This record gives sequence, structure tokens and C-alpha cells, in this order.
Amino acid sequence: MNIPRNMGSLDRAVRFAVGALLIVLTLTGSIGVWGWLGLVLVGTAFMSFCPIYRILGLKTCQDC
Repeated sequence: MNIPRNMGSLDRAVRFAVGALLIVLTLTGSIGVWGWLGLVLVGTAFMSFCPIYRILGLKTCQDC
């Protein structure tokens, strides 16, 4: 299955960093269970695809 890309490098890096931070804060007990939403950010960063961007017709990559 080939998922079309709609995220650029900077977008992916920011999503990964914020997602990882949320996960770490959740694991340390600093924030509540909503921090597990960081998994969604990390997942979309790895796939280079954001379903919400597709619905809104947005793309942050140059070559896609």
C-alpha cells in the first residue's frame, strides 16, 4: 500500500519532536493521559502523511 505524502521535512521534524516530548512527559507522570496523543504525531511524522491535511487539501512538502 502506497500512502501519498503530504508533509515536508520541517513539518515532520516538529511533529516528531513534539510527539516524543508528549510521550516522555506522560511516561514521567508530568502530564495526564492525553499526552499519549503524541503517538499520533510520531506516527504521522514517520508516514509523512496527515489525514487532516488531506481533508483540508493542504501539503507542506515541495515535491509531492
